[in-house]
Amino acid sequence: MEMKKLYSLICLTIGILVASVLTSNAQGTADYQVIPLPDQITMQKGKPFVLDKNTVIVADNEDGMARNAQFLQEYIRANTGIEVQTGSGKVKNAITLKLDKTIAAIEGYRVSVGQKGISIGGSTPAGVFYGIQMLRKALPCDTLCEQVVMPAADISDSPRFGYRGMHLDVARHFFDTDFVKEYIDLLAMHNMNVLHFHLTDDQGWRIEIKRYPKLTEVGAYRSGTVLGRNSNVDDHIRYGGYYTQEQLRDIVKYAQERHITVIPEIEMPGHMLAALASYPELGCTGGPYQVGHYWGVYTDILCAGKEETFTFLKGVLDEVMDIFPSEFIHIGGDEAPKQKWEKCPLCQKRIEEMHIKANGEQSAENLLQGYFTNRINDYLRQHGRRLIGWDEITECGVDKSATVMSWRGSKPGIEAAKLGHDVIMAPSDVAYFDKYQTEDTYFEPKLIGGNISVEKVYNYEPVAEGVAAEDANHILGMQANLWTEYIHVKQLAEYQVLPRMAALAEVQWTAPAKKDYQQFLPRLDKLVRLYRQYGLTYGLHVWPELYKQNREVF
Repeated sequence: MEMKKLYSLICLTIGILVASVLTSNAQGTADYQVIPLPDQITMQKGKPFVLDKNTVIVADNEDGMARNAQFLQEYIRANTGIEVQTGSGKVKNAITLKLDKTIAAIEGYRVSVGQKGISIGGSTPAGVFYGIQMLRKALPCDTLCEQVVMPAADISDSPRFGYRGMHLDVARHFFDTDFVKEYIDLLAMHNMNVLHFHLTDDQGWRIEIKRYPKLTEVGAYRSGTVLGRNSNVDDHIRYGGYYTQEQLRDIVKYAQERHITVIPEIEMPGHMLAALASYPELGCTGGPYQVGHYWGVYTDILCAGKEETFTFLKGVLDEVMDIFPSEFIHIGGDEAPKQKWEKCPLCQKRIEEMHIKANGEQSAENLLQGYFTNRINDYLRQHGRRLIGWDEITECGVDKSATVMSWRGSKPGIEAAKLGHDVIMAPSDVAYFDKYQTEDTYFEPKLIGGNISVEKVYNYEPVAEGVAAEDANHILGMQANLWTEYIHVKQLAEYQVLPRMAALAEVQWTAPAKKDYQQFLPRLDKLVRLYRQYGLTYGLHVWPELYKQNREVF
């Protein structure tokens, strides 16, 4: 009887969801209270614009603008079922997309809605794209409509930070290109402009490097994976995968169309066990090595005393830079134990030759990592690129031209800014979305531990009170990270980032004076309808009654 009751409840729930998607209303109404909250929304007294099947989207004849028009057309169809057309010239009942050089901010936009039409302007196609995102999220999205009433209004907006990112780790668990594109679409929906793509680690190498084919022949696959949190039980199932260069170029193009930059991360000198398994001569001991089964930090890292190591890394980076046109290249630099360097004759010889001396704070081996990182930094700069590394790189004397990603809290980022480094905030206590969303974890999937609520993300301030203006100017923005040791399917990846990504979006985009968590919640209620429209899995913790009902089914 209990199983029949559960089956009936599931069928009823599915029926309600299907009915809600297929419900058709003659008319819907737009609401400009969206996420992230625009800077200025000024409602006007004039008559509204009526969006219907006769509406035409007209775009300037500039690079990216025709694709912007297609995006808006697709969004309107997905939200409302209304099929609008694209056109050119002066037409009635039009949504006009145009470049407007009077808008100062590169990614800023203006939207004017009146009875005769809608105009979306930006100084760049990216600005117009964010105006389109605002309009998309303003539309009703849980009913099919014949018409949508768009109240008369003038809206102007621009982002607080130029760097607004999300990270995706595909090294621990591999995700196919379809999911990577879905992830990029989520970034676009939340007005983000950077995908930090973590492509290599101890547990897998995910990028094809033609000069070094063993990286994918060997390094892309592990012979098993530990169960749980580093138990003594291994599943002994071969696991892995990688992206071809052709696939990666396609991902880059897909992101560029959505005004998103893909920043690749190639870890070095630590978190390189997959590379060492492929080319053991690059390690201090020569191996043998195997692609990592366990999570955490391994003591085998690249040998800093061998010139072959730098030849290898330059060869890898040459192909990485050819695939990814991003200004930034992330080289990791975190969690690099020095035990092997301490015992390695070649590393010790390098320390002696470079006159590296331990000081009161850092060992000679830690400072050797500074030499290592500066060599890579110089190579990237010769090719017109900029290095990003995790905040450990500031402890080993790296040049201030390197950008620091602060993960061990906000303090290392503030200290790096004081030293003259540009900084991206990604503190693990606020922005690690692999952690639980609640303290009550019994009904949660198995995750790494710790918890970060939507409210905690929302209330984070990247520029701490009291930070000097010249230091604050070095803080480029922030991102959240999705590490995937315990995240092996796309539904769980979605669940971990949603709806925390919505809270992050307002931290990245909206002026602090306009942020209010209680006012954010009703706007979140509206945004999750769009999540449902796209069939996304998201956490219910912000809605305790729904979360409780979901658990009580069982």
